[in-house]
Amino acid sequence: MARAWEVIRSYIWWTNKRGGMHYDVMVTLILLFIFLAPHWINFNDKPVEHIPHQTGVVVIPDGKAFLYQIDASAVDNRNDAIIRENLVHIIEPIAGEIVLLRYEPVHDSVGRVTSYKAWVQKPYR
Repeated sequence: MARAWEVIRSYIWWTNKRGGMHYDVMVTLILLFIFLAPHWINFNDKPVEHIPHQTGVVVIPDGKAFLYQIDASAVDNRNDAIIRENLVHIIEPIAGEIVLLRYEPVHDSVGRVTSYKAWVQKPYR
């Protein structure tokens, strides 16, 4: 019984010599824990998906400007000023500071606006 307590104490205080059987058992147990524990223990450490905009934004180079196609559901279409403000607000986190040159709505076969095409350019400094 005393020998069993010595072995347990050597495991707790990590006093076994390297290369010995008890040392190898301890290292094996640690490796098993590292590789198998995530399958049985929920650590809740999955990365959170960060999507800056919940909309589809397509970027197309167009000569000196860039063409962005933005889903219509992301744009408040009450008037021209609000549409321009919304488009800039959606594009700037993606492209940085921009100048909105022009935009045009894209209609489906029924005539509903499905997206907006926005031509933007970086400001000259």
